[in-house]
Amino acid sequence: MSAGHDMPMEQRRGDSALPAQADAFAERDAASAKHGLDAVLEVVRRGRRFAVCSHARPDGDAVGSLLACGMMLAQLGKQAELFSADPVPQIYRGLPRAETICHVARIDGNFDAVILLECDGPARTRLSGLEDRMLVNIDHHASWRAFADVNWIDEQACAVAEMIYRLARAAGAEVTPPMAACLYAAVLTDTGSFCYEGTDAHAFELACELVRCGADPAAIAREVYFSNPLPKMLLLGAALTRLQRDGRLAWLWVTNEDMTRAGATEEDCEGIVNYAIGIAGVDAAVLLRELPGGKVRLSLRSKGSVNVARIAGSFGGGGHLHAGGCTLDGPLEASAERILATLRRELGASSRQGAQPAE
Repeated sequence: MSAGHDMPMEQRRGDSALPAQADAFAERDAASAKHGLDAVLEVVRRGRRFAVCSHARPDGDAVGSLLACGMMLAQLGKQAELFSADPVPQIYRGLPRAETICHVARIDGNFDAVILLECDGPARTRLSGLEDRMLVNIDHHASWRAFADVNWIDEQACAVAEMIYRLARAAGAEVTPPMAACLYAAVLTDTGSFCYEGTDAHAFELACELVRCGADPAAIAREVYFSNPLPKMLLLGAALTRLQRDGRLAWLWVTNEDMTRAGATEEDCEGIVNYAIGIAGVDAAVLLRELPGGKVRLSLRSKGSVNVARIAGSFGGGGHLHAGGCTLDGPLEASAERILATLRRELGASSRQGAQPAE
């Protein structure tokens, strides 16, 4: 995942950014505005009633950005309804106003626009009722598509939360403590606790500003990382018993039987693949999750030059340079053969590129 660049750090409570930094932030926002920020602002200013949604199986960036966007719109005097095809994961239910996200299968009602966060198309939401509506697309993924009436894409943003922060500032909204908490949780999780490749000074500057605005880093970390349900730990144990390694490649899997035995839900699979990519010397890893309908969901992670977003995209999925996902037809064994063969080819190609002599 790439980390964020340019958050306009306004002077607040006696704190100030260095002049050179402020200039750089202004230049970046001006550039982004030409590619969609102004257009999004215009939609927000003209509209009165908005629906806001993100991808199915929402992660921290999806939940935090949804909530912050809703708060921003309310502060601007707009009506905003927040929707998700799946429930908010347990570790994010402590975020301010998490209960305002409606778990639905279809969006009904009249809206001036529907704002879609970090989706590469309406289908990614798994929500019906989006047809023939004014769509606004805000995304930072490498697998983005300009599918909406208005598109604002910034691959350099560390999270969609950074873009919501910039939108709020540009719209003249105050980043309140509840909004800051939601945005901080989104940035924290989408940068892998500030560990992913590309995390730079700008991501930390955004985090610092959100703390100044009232986010409590310790409390948010406790909720996100130290509030795991027991079924998730039992599922992790089952997956780790099957952990396999072949050189720079590692993989593990969970079956429907594992899910039932542990009493686990879909959200309990999140993060398991990180134990495989965390092995020294491993540059690509995959978790295979057997789905009830016979398909297999893949969670991909990588280090270095291995681009798992491209690999996931070749199977109809997407993601970031070092984090992606897709779904394959089963059975589990056949899916494993397909993805492992693809990853081995990619690792071989990256090894050959790395071995090229300097000119």
